[in-house]
Amino acid sequence: MSLQVSRRNGSQGMRWRRVVGWLALAAMLVTGLGLMLIEWRWKRRFDAAYPAIAASHDPAVVARGEYLVYGAASCAYCHVPREDWERLDKGERLPLTGHYLFPLPFGDLYSPNLTPDPVTGIGARSDAELARVLRYGVRADGRAAFPLMEIRLSDEDLTAVVSYLRLQAPVPHAVPEHELTWFGKALMAFAIAPGSLSKAPPERSPAGATVERGAYLANDVSSCVSCHTDRGPDGALVGPPFGGGQRLDVAADSAKVFVAPNLTPDAATSPVGQWSEDTFVARFRMGPQIPGTPMPWGAFARLTDEDVRAIYRYLRSLPPTRNPTGPPVQTKAGTPAVDCSPHIVRGTFSGPVRPSPS
Repeated sequence: MSLQVSRRNGSQGMRWRRVVGWLALAAMLVTGLGLMLIEWRWKRRFDAAYPAIAASHDPAVVARGEYLVYGAASCAYCHVPREDWERLDKGERLPLTGHYLFPLPFGDLYSPNLTPDPVTGIGARSDAELARVLRYGVRADGRAAFPLMEIRLSDEDLTAVVSYLRLQAPVPHAVPEHELTWFGKALMAFAIAPGSLSKAPPERSPAGATVERGAYLANDVSSCVSCHTDRGPDGALVGPPFGGGQRLDVAADSAKVFVAPNLTPDAATSPVGQWSEDTFVARFRMGPQIPGTPMPWGAFARLTDEDVRAIYRYLRSLPPTRNPTGPPVQTKAGTPAVDCSPHIVRGTFSGPVRPSPS
């Protein structure tokens, strides 16, 4: 009897081992097929319209482009290496040779060379191709650009930026391709695609120290909302717009995070609810006050008084959100911080009633 039981148990054990073996083989096949599918799809192509944009040599248009590139849109702070930010802060017009490294959880991303060099820069691209990648995030080869630029420029401003870039000196400087992890490739294969605009961008930009101009700057040009709104684990904006609380890694200290302040007009938890308009303008003229701050203060210090006042008036028009975000630099704990790019890390200021060292 014991011999029969032993044989029966042995037979059952062999069947289970075969089942486990087949399951393991099936899992390996599914994994292999999944990796093959990711490898095949992550460079997929997309269609997008080519904006009817043509570069201009009009000095006023070119000057407007320079203001956007080195000021309001702070393009320069993404398209020079991070160690050169201090030179930008001092007003140097460094060539936009790219090579800014974004060390993200899904890979290392590099900003491209924006000088008109025909081999390593934008010299071989048409005005329409440049306008398309800026507006829709579709590269000249049809692939999606990784969505780090959260700007939606008017036709007028898009023309100005392209016009300014065209007239710069070409600088040969090869930039590495993005080095994506398998997770990053999976995002490109299945999750990241050029987004459709919720509404057509305006032909001309709003003007004056108006709420409309402030809304355009804070949402579409300087992208304050992208930093001063909390994000979920997938990077999507989840908090009340401009309510603050987004946690940003401190490059020099992995144990610390920058916490974006609340910019709604709540008098208890937001500087915008406490500061006068003149105090708000004065903070912009102070430049960076905390070493390593992710905000390109040097760029925003070059905003005109009219534009800073427009942003303030727009922020004051928002519904107040009670959200105490605490000091601008905090010990990392709990929710992982977001390693953002300068085009995502945008905002205005942090602090109590008087300008703070942010």
